[in-house]
Amino acid sequence: MKKGNQKISLVLATPEDVNQYLAIEKSVVGPKTYSGITGEDEAKEELKNNQVYFIKKDGKIAGTVQYEMKGQSHAYLSGLVICPRFQGQGIGREASKRILQKLKNMKRIDLVTHPRNTRALMLYLSLGFAIESWKDNYYGDGEPRLLLSYCRV
Repeated sequence: MKKGNQKISLVLATPEDVNQYLAIEKSVVGPKTYSGITGEDEAKEELKNNQVYFIKKDGKIAGTVQYEMKGQSHAYLSGLVICPRFQGQGIGREASKRILQKLKNMKRIDLVTHPRNTRALMLYLSLGFAIESWKDNYYGDGEPRLLLSYCRV
């Protein structure tokens, strides 16, 4: 499948979408590189505190992308999840570009990823994010994470 110029849409999730959101999160949870959100209460909190978008391709939900505002000029990219059957098609790249465009007035955008999540890491670096620091046991799961930032002057 062609990777460039994906025809996707971003649809804002609502609290009523909690079960669908949770199903997407659970579809990619791995023991090391992505701990994900697996409980309904945690999912409800995410939907309340973040701008969560369903990524749709050809009318089907392909994943989610979300961010949280940390200040007037600072956002945290709190999640990018692509369902397994849609991975490797450039959908994550296109969704990330669209979110960066939505956040074009932000001077700083942060995110955290596992150092062994090489596909995500390469995507973020190619979009202009830079590795800022290494954090041991960042989520209390015994696993390290990389803090990346995207800064505009």
